[in-house]
Amino acid sequence: MDSIRPCPPPTESKISKKFQKIFNLKKSARNPSNPGFCLLIPQEKLRCCESENFEKDFKEEIEDSKNRAAMEAFVAKLFATVSAVKAAYAELQMAQFPYDNEAIQSADQAVVDELKTLSELKHNFVKKKIDSSPPHVTLMLAEIQEQQSLMKTYEITMKKMQVEIENKEAQISVFQQELQAITEKNKSVEKKLNASGSFSILDNVKFSDVNPKDFITVLHYALRSIRNFVKFLIREMESANWDIEAAANAIHPEVAFNERDHNHNGFAFESFVCKEIFSGFNYPYFSVKNDQPLLESDYQRRVFFFEQFKKLKSISIFHFLKNNPHSLFGKFLNSKYLQIVHPKMEFSISGNLHQRKMVNSGEYPETEFFKGFAEMGRRIWLLHCLAFSFNQEVSIYQVKKNSRFSEVYMESVTDDIFAAGDGDFRVAFTVVPGFKVGQIVVQSQVYLLPATIPAKV
Repeated sequence: MDSIRPCPPPTESKISKKFQKIFNLKKSARNPSNPGFCLLIPQEKLRCCESENFEKDFKEEIEDSKNRAAMEAFVAKLFATVSAVKAAYAELQMAQFPYDNEAIQSADQAVVDELKTLSELKHNFVKKKIDSSPPHVTLMLAEIQEQQSLMKTYEITMKKMQVEIENKEAQISVFQQELQAITEKNKSVEKKLNASGSFSILDNVKFSDVNPKDFITVLHYALRSIRNFVKFLIREMESANWDIEAAANAIHPEVAFNERDHNHNGFAFESFVCKEIFSGFNYPYFSVKNDQPLLESDYQRRVFFFEQFKKLKSISIFHFLKNNPHSLFGKFLNSKYLQIVHPKMEFSISGNLHQRKMVNSGEYPETEFFKGFAEMGRRIWLLHCLAFSFNQEVSIYQVKKNSRFSEVYMESVTDDIFAAGDGDFRVAFTVVPGFKVGQIVVQSQVYLLPATIPAKV
């Protein structure tokens, strides 16, 4: 018998090798650390996929760009329409003043048309019909329309402002004429008052009845004449090209006047005139040289001055001066004129010094300037005569500079000062002096400054 031979070990077939590969592939899928194998895609198919994705994205970008351009064009058209509505409405308003029927109808129709266009844009936006073809052309036309509407609005506004300017100029012209007429009337009244001769107050007062109230009444009229003369003086100085502010600063160089109110400069002139013309008020003859003997009796002195008061208040000034050229009042008037009116001022106002020469020689020029001065002097002299006819002492007082404000002895010439300070006010200068009639105090008028405001250097 043949001997049995052992079988040789089986060889790996192709099928087993494939299964092994599949097993390893699955194992590698479960275990990422195993690199496994990759499947190669043909380049043609890869290019095709990339091309399709690129075309898709490109189409989407183009669509977004078109939508964005269409929206921008729509918004521009919306703003252009709104500007057109404003321009049409401005034209409608312009047509009403002055009234123009045809222009109103035309502007009204333009407003209606633009509102209709605005309504259509709203309807298209709600329905999402905002496509504008081509958008860049629509955008450009909308910008042109908006600029035209704005220019039209500006033109209408300019016309309206021009009409307003013309109306204001016409009103200014009317007011200037009225002011000139009032000024001329005031000058005429002042001339009549100065030339009237009579001083119609206290006509029925008796010597035994005079009292401090009468003094206050005459003082009121005297101060009114001072202010009238100061205003007249300032007008004449302005006509002669004087710098009023510089002149006021020369009178009170350490005072900072309110620059917003030019009337404050007038207080400086008023203070100067009052200081000079009231100088010597406490003396019986106003410091005027008197050749007549002094009256010994107090009663005789009182009667004398009361008679002077009654006589001078009821007669024309120049009639009295001509008949009494060497009277106390005439001497008082001449001395005060030379004190108050500086030669340089008189020359700049009158162009010469003729008035000064006449006053120096004891004469009285009948010019408008001297008439105003004489009326002021007459009222001060009357106040002086009335004061010395009282059976009680009358004295005058000035408030010292930098004194604390007191409501008992002072009153401010300006009310706005109390709104500017904290309650601590100082006297810059006295405008009108105060008086004491027996136990009665007549307040002085002062120009105040807040204590916090330093003096001008």
